[in-house]
Amino acid sequence: MSSRTSVMISIVLAMLVASMDTTIMNTTMPIISKELGGFSLYAWSFASYMITTTVLSPIAGRLSDIFGRKKVFSFGIVLFLAGSLLCGMSQNMIQLVLFRAIQGIGAGFMMPFPAIIAGDLFPVEKRGKIQAFFTAMWGISAVLAPLLGSLFVEYLSWRWIFYVNIPVSLLSLLTLIPYKEVYEPKKAAVDYIGAVLFALAISSLLLVTVVNSGQFLYAAGGVLLLIVFYWYEKKQASPLVPLTLVRHQTLKWMNINGFISCVALFGTSSYIPLFLQQIAHQTVFMSGVALLGTSIGWMLAAVPAGKWILRYGYRRLLIIGNILLVASGGLLALLNEQHGFFYVFFAMFIQGLSFGLMTTVGVIGSQQLADAHEKGIATSFFMFCRNIGTAIGVTVMGALLTKAAHFMTGIHDLFLFGFAGSIVALLTSFFIREEVQHEPFNEIKEGKMV
Repeated sequence: MSSRTSVMISIVLAMLVASMDTTIMNTTMPIISKELGGFSLYAWSFASYMITTTVLSPIAGRLSDIFGRKKVFSFGIVLFLAGSLLCGMSQNMIQLVLFRAIQGIGAGFMMPFPAIIAGDLFPVEKRGKIQAFFTAMWGISAVLAPLLGSLFVEYLSWRWIFYVNIPVSLLSLLTLIPYKEVYEPKKAAVDYIGAVLFALAISSLLLVTVVNSGQFLYAAGGVLLLIVFYWYEKKQASPLVPLTLVRHQTLKWMNINGFISCVALFGTSSYIPLFLQQIAHQTVFMSGVALLGTSIGWMLAAVPAGKWILRYGYRRLLIIGNILLVASGGLLALLNEQHGFFYVFFAMFIQGLSFGLMTTVGVIGSQQLADAHEKGIATSFFMFCRNIGTAIGVTVMGALLTKAAHFMTGIHDLFLFGFAGSIVALLTSFFIREEVQHEPFNEIKEGKMV
């Protein structure tokens, strides 16, 4: 087995278990909380995983620039495996929440590496195809996770939703061993204080999405810590987030556009199944199948995106992606009681085309426009901006739905919010401009520069 094949298998397996663990508990948590007690901590079993995964992703990207991809990725897999084992052994909800946080840290160290390692191994024109393949894991997990969760609960135990990660994670580690890393890390001091400040700041901001009171205090504390983090980073020789990424005009607007587009509509998949089940009278399985429209559209746009970049550049493709996002937002804003499975499937397909194009172009742009020793943090920071946007968008949409007098009123409100946000995202895409790449397109060979 070649080094490249082995690392691809390792990444796919790691992606599958990490993505499944974001959704597999949706169908099983009512049973878990009933057995373990502590229903008041119900939401925290999800939040502890989401917060740690989001916070650790950019830190993992930066550490991979300093220590190398293989070491950091391996550490993430081991930590995820340990967290999964501990979650399966939980005896109460407090333990489950704490162990989910450990599992989330491991997932945070794993999540950025499909894009980072693909950027190391493959030329631009092939990266779209590779990114689409990794994205397929999310589509598969969206349908597979609820079904597996139900099967484990019915025939074995809910604990197997965690234990099943152990053999898969071990196999991911074993297939990573033959990987001969092509990236040569640039040794630098680790910015521990910056990492702590960043983690505390983002955790405080994300807590706003899950706590029932004191949201203003958490938000204010998070903003204050972000300001302290920014001023501290300005004085560091080897900052956690190099300020060149923040000041770079094209990268800055790519990150802003990724953030706003995810605030607007990336949370759609959390609420479309509710509409299909409650209004269109679809089964749980069929409401999951509707989300495959997003995955299909995503892959169709992502596969040729690398070649399109060579021909059309970043700016034009990102504008087209945002126009498609506005179109999908418009379709969802017009959603009513008469619309069923096929209307929703089509709207999600258009949205998949949009996000498939924008995400792939954004990831490749982050890698091409950053210096070689900043590629890891540039890639993971772009993904981080999207993750933060998703967390905010899901929270706002949830508030609009729960506070509405009627279910369909809430659905209309949350998708009108998404449609308006997609227009704002489109406007930001016009600020993106083409620049000369640090990694020349015509000098890339398979896996290394020449």
